[in-house]
Amino acid sequence: MKRLVSVLLTLLLATVPLAGRAADPFEIHVIIAVTGGGAFLAKDQQEVLSVLETQVNKSGGIRGRPIKFVIADDQSNPAVAVQLMNQAIAKNAQVVLGSTLVAACSAMVPLVKDGPLLYCLSPGLHPDEGSYAFSSEPSTNAAFVGTALYFARKGWHKVALITSSDATGQDATRGIDEAFKAQPTLQIVDRETFNVSDITVAAQMTRIKAAGADAVIAWTTGPPIATVLRSFTDVGLSLPIVVGNGNMTFAQMKAYAGILPKELLFPGFAALAPDQLPNGVFKRRATEFKAALQSAGAKAESGHVSAWDPANIVLDAYRKLGFDATAAQLRSYVAGLRGWVGADGTYDFKTVPQRGVDAGSIMMIRWDPTRENWLGVSKPGGEPL
Repeated sequence: MKRLVSVLLTLLLATVPLAGRAADPFEIHVIIAVTGGGAFLAKDQQEVLSVLETQVNKSGGIRGRPIKFVIADDQSNPAVAVQLMNQAIAKNAQVVLGSTLVAACSAMVPLVKDGPLLYCLSPGLHPDEGSYAFSSEPSTNAAFVGTALYFARKGWHKVALITSSDATGQDATRGIDEAFKAQPTLQIVDRETFNVSDITVAAQMTRIKAAGADAVIAWTTGPPIATVLRSFTDVGLSLPIVVGNGNMTFAQMKAYAGILPKELLFPGFAALAPDQLPNGVFKRRATEFKAALQSAGAKAESGHVSAWDPANIVLDAYRKLGFDATAAQLRSYVAGLRGWVGADGTYDFKTVPQRGVDAGSIMMIRWDPTRENWLGVSKPGGEPL
């Protein structure tokens, strides 16, 4: 009898941990540029996903189950991104967040013709309507619409351009030309290009200086922008200059402090300067985004914004549909969202397919070296304050 009781107690104790064991986390695949040229942005994306994961799990998870963002490093290399995407597909992933850079996203898009849902974290991707690919933030085209309106209202009618010769720069040139059509008072007085490997663009800046421009747009992301800004300063230019919003990082502002122009502007995101927003749901969501990062000891910058809303949209899809949702169901859910409010504004995927937000979410932002922070200088859309 004692032996029987002992065996029964052993079996009972063995089953208690099983009964009380929490459900395994639901994994969401993420492919970003943890290393390589896009690492300065992916660092933020990784950080904000960690903040969101902690926040969600502390509040009980999704449908009572914890979530986990499983991050893979594509090394800022489109070929590696393709390999990782194939691996995620082999694991039956129904959604993938990433990548950080538009070149990697573009390389992955052909793999998701029939799913999984791919939510690119670069605004430079322009997915086909109805496809399984979606893109984060207002597009680069929208950024130039906001910039053009801001220039026109400020009276900066003569504009000089300098863009990188890669895919990023080529996309920018097309977007600028299209956006400027809506502002007929604007005139492009000089066009310059450079290779991202160049160590100086002094010749290009000298020509810009001679062109009589009122303002400059310099479009590239990451280390090459330092080359542009250094030459801008070296030739004695003191014009307002708009640079790519992917450069909105505190690390870059600190590293380039000695070469930053007096009037450094970005077609940025209201989430980085929510104090300039009118009271309402949008301001509340943007403020919540900043507060979530501050609670983790982080300061909000561009890379954080790029991942926050896409990840939250995906999580809301799983809240609604459950973890057994197929890629087709997830796509249908996201494509049908209207009135969803995030840190980037109010989303309407019916009006803005595959993206949800447009130029109405672009806020012109100036770097304030005195406060060492972002300062909104326009309303959402580009109208100067």
